[in-house]
Amino acid sequence: MTMKTRILSGALAFCLPLPALAADAPAQQQEPLAPATVRPERVILNLTADPATEMAVTWRSAPGLAGQVQYAKATNSPDFVKAPLSVAAKTDDATLAVREDPAFRAAYHAAVLTGLEPDTVYAYRVGASRAGDDAQWSEWFQFRTAAREAKPFRFIYMGDMQNQILSEASRTLRMAFRQAGDAAFTIHAGDLINRHDSDAEWGEWFASGGFLYAQTPQMPTPGNHEYVRDEAARAGSSINGQWRRQFTLPENGPAEVPASRETSWYTDYQGLRLISIDSMQVDRDETARKAIVKWLDGLLAKNPSRWTVLFLHFPLFSSEPGRDNPKVRAALKPLIDKYHVDLVLQGHDHGYARGAIGKDGPAADDAGTTYAVSVAGPKMYDVGSLPWARKSASRTQAYQVIDVSQGELSYRAYTATGEPLDAVTLRKP
Repeated sequence: MTMKTRILSGALAFCLPLPALAADAPAQQQEPLAPATVRPERVILNLTADPATEMAVTWRSAPGLAGQVQYAKATNSPDFVKAPLSVAAKTDDATLAVREDPAFRAAYHAAVLTGLEPDTVYAYRVGASRAGDDAQWSEWFQFRTAAREAKPFRFIYMGDMQNQILSEASRTLRMAFRQAGDAAFTIHAGDLINRHDSDAEWGEWFASGGFLYAQTPQMPTPGNHEYVRDEAARAGSSINGQWRRQFTLPENGPAEVPASRETSWYTDYQGLRLISIDSMQVDRDETARKAIVKWLDGLLAKNPSRWTVLFLHFPLFSSEPGRDNPKVRAALKPLIDKYHVDLVLQGHDHGYARGAIGKDGPAADDAGTTYAVSVAGPKMYDVGSLPWARKSASRTQAYQVIDVSQGELSYRAYTATGEPLDAVTLRKP
């Protein structure tokens, strides 16, 4: 969606490298898409640049409907439903040429609730209606705003879900929530889906999280499978048409790169600066690369947070023997080393690896930045002999839980069955 509404509370492929894209697999019989309905669907929360006083919510309905949000401070009694605030959403009534239907239509609704109180639980529901009709409402969901000050919290890190999303990748996501259901948010390191224009695959991704996405903010960075060939774009590709319609992410990326709006972004959460880097832009577009590096330098130089986590799709250090991303590494690693970034979380390589790397190469955990590569879905690549990795694993679906406090950042990786896979604790005096 090209514009997002910000509502005052009071007033309320590049889906693969180009040669592989040109030789796409033979066309398969597509299941007919179920039309979007009058009932709200694909409800999802996203953090904004100010997570202490704002929350973004996005959802979809049948075309021709206007969206609205009702919300109130949650209470122990059901009385909060008696007088909620009601606000209108920005609606994009779109026709999308998705893989399954070249004329698919749906209404995408988005709102940013502002003026919220920090560290407070709110209840909300979303609805859609035609003029003069009663709205069709979702159930009531709840979320908690961030605290203003540094305060312990945890978040979940997921690598590529991408393939067999609902049938096989979903178990990894759901086990992560089973273990860390109190997570403040979840980050996704790109390739959420496999075929950028498949609405059915996006439907699987939303079904995998279900109501969890509506109560815990999801914070994705795009991978190459969210990109589509676009001869008009400088890099020859552009983010697919559903990315900005389905997510409402911070719009604080480099102003010189409009293509990175809602793909490169940052937010500060209770003592952590979280930065998404659009690695496709860094890798494929020299002009964008320079602007993103300049933007990132500013974010790291004037960083009010104690901890810094950067996440992107293309790894600076790959786990698969035949892969390498020298342009991404050359652009970003000098800044990572200069400003002592704590953690770099990545996807793309469909294996698991974790280790510390300093200015001069592999380092002790407390002497360099910790890099991790992980995969949540069932697609697997070889994992090589990695001099930089303290721990690696092949053919292993995994999720990661990161606990953040004033003095420690605790990183724990688990297999899809919940077994411990890897751990490291970073400390600051």
